[in-house]
Amino acid sequence: MKRNILILTIITLLLVAACSLVPQQPEGPAPASSGGQASSGGEAAAPAGSGLSADAAAIAQARGLSPADVTAALKTYLPSGKHDDYTIFASSGHAGQIFVIGVPSMRLLKTIAVFTPEPWQGWGYGVGEKVMAEGDFNGKEIRWADTHHPALSETAGDYDGQFLFINDKANARLAVVDLRDFETKQILKNPVSMIDHGGTFVTPNTEWVVEGGQYAVPLGNEYAPVADYKEAYRGHVTFWKFDREKGRVDVANSFSIELPPYWQDLCDSGKLVSEGWAFCNSINTEQATGGVEEGNPPFEAGVSQNDTDYLHIFNIKKAEEVAKSGKTVEVNGFKVIPLQTAIDEGILYFAPEPKSPHGVDVTPDGKFMVVAGKLDPHVTVYSFEKMKAAIEAKKWDTDEYGVPVLPLDDIKEAQVELGLGPLHTQFDNQGYAYTSLFLDSAVARWTLGGDFADKHPEEPWTLVSKIPVQYNIGHLVTAEGDTVSPDGNYLVAMNKWAIDRFQNVGPLVPQNFQLIDIANTGNNMQLLYDMPIGSGEPHYAQMIKADKLKPWEVYPEIGWDPHTGQVSPNAVKPGEERVVRNGKNVEIFMTVVRSHYTPERVEIEQGDHVTWHLTNLERAYDATHGFALSGYNINLSLEPGEHQTIEFDADQAGVFGYYCTEFCSALHLEMTGYFTVKPSGSQASVE
Repeated sequence: MKRNILILTIITLLLVAACSLVPQQPEGPAPASSGGQASSGGEAAAPAGSGLSADAAAIAQARGLSPADVTAALKTYLPSGKHDDYTIFASSGHAGQIFVIGVPSMRLLKTIAVFTPEPWQGWGYGVGEKVMAEGDFNGKEIRWADTHHPALSETAGDYDGQFLFINDKANARLAVVDLRDFETKQILKNPVSMIDHGGTFVTPNTEWVVEGGQYAVPLGNEYAPVADYKEAYRGHVTFWKFDREKGRVDVANSFSIELPPYWQDLCDSGKLVSEGWAFCNSINTEQATGGVEEGNPPFEAGVSQNDTDYLHIFNIKKAEEVAKSGKTVEVNGFKVIPLQTAIDEGILYFAPEPKSPHGVDVTPDGKFMVVAGKLDPHVTVYSFEKMKAAIEAKKWDTDEYGVPVLPLDDIKEAQVELGLGPLHTQFDNQGYAYTSLFLDSAVARWTLGGDFADKHPEEPWTLVSKIPVQYNIGHLVTAEGDTVSPDGNYLVAMNKWAIDRFQNVGPLVPQNFQLIDIANTGNNMQLLYDMPIGSGEPHYAQMIKADKLKPWEVYPEIGWDPHTGQVSPNAVKPGEERVVRNGKNVEIFMTVVRSHYTPERVEIEQGDHVTWHLTNLERAYDATHGFALSGYNINLSLEPGEHQTIEFDADQAGVFGYYCTEFCSALHLEMTGYFTVKPSGSQASVE
């Protein structure tokens, strides 16, 4: 009997010891938080016997990793071949492109070429020139951009993974990206404005893409002296009509609204109960015009004098009716609803908002609008129901331009003190809001009220906790945090300064994206990962469930033209490769396949105009070929099934090579050809 008890005791001890070595697997896409921040060196290193294998414990001990560090690593690590749960689309700022980032791994998956030439994709080096030229200004070529705010297309207020929009602040432009192939299809120059910060934001079914302005100018960029600011300068907001079937903005049915010369900023669209309305904030209700060289207050002081600025409230449905009825004027051929018409038709209302705000964010149920003032430690929460009541009761004053101003006390739901420098707000699935605090270098978690009060254990409209970030956070993004059904789980702090987070690479320092686990309630937020962004200054991002994205692996048919969305009439079939001369115009019809071009030798005369058709015949996933032509600044990326046509003048005589820039096979180096250009006036003819 004693022997049996001893055996059972030994077996029990062995089972307990074995269980302690099995790592706990989280449920759902986000791991359960450990309830603390990742260590910065203050916690003891993970000891042997802490649930890690002996080898893992030894590594953690040698590297000085705390249990929280190990937990953070486990939450972000993806074994080879595993894919992320979420995908971030982030602006790249001065780089003029869009970054695609996986979460939780924080791996950079791709850079989408948009406003700026990008050689890997051949964007601007043979293809994409016509699309980029759509964004030129009065014939002036513009090939850089400051991308700010990407917006995913939505259906019924949820991301649908079909399209992506982004603005260029520096040149007031809008781009449309098709997420079937992650390529830019359309670029538009706003004909009314020169600098637009407040785009892009979509309505719940992507009928409209909203682009707010920034610095007031004479509409259409007409000249007027700054001394005539109040009379001649104006703000605006533009509503671009999106044709989902065509995948393009319908310019003819788009319009702008003339606004007072305040500096309009970020916008957001109403959801559910507030669908059909849009909200934009503004600064510089002082109408300061700078001029330190003349003894005037600098902009930073002149724009910050008033205690409040104006939240702009737009009735989109009414604006659409007015635009269709013809009650517009034309600015550079574009429809604009005049300010007085917007007032008379009940399109535009104002409400006081916290000092020097930088964004308005609509809660997932559409019932509340959250505004943070950079120079006010509070966020102010507005009730849409109270807004409508004030409008219906016509209870308002007016600003100096006659715009109705709703009383703050009548439409305010709550104010929550969060900290210094509040900027932007996102939401989760547990009734929490998250606001970036620039001066505090922190993210504040606070509770929503109304129908959200049952989702969290704390009192509504209260600060719950803060988590430090490094450093000076601007925007932030939560999983699906701009939709009617946020996921929570993860938050990314988009920090402007990095300082000591990464190794020194010189005076120009990367931005810092920090991944934070927000899966648990209360003060349990954990910093998981720092990701350096070494290209441009990203501003805003959106995070979508990865399984909502349904991109092609190969183009639907051989000869597919990505810009037209159909097989090109110039697609080349095997056996139909040829060179055709018509006077000084030469057309080359070429096929591309592992591991050769057909034809491999092309000879023309100097001065010929060349039209070169290339079709990738591959149907295998990832069988991309390149086409680089030396001396002519041409480089293409030809994905499986893709067709492209390039045109140029053969103005240089000589022998030029072309070759595949993608390592496509064991005979990749042999995938090449000769492009020979006979000097003009040569007696030898070119067949």
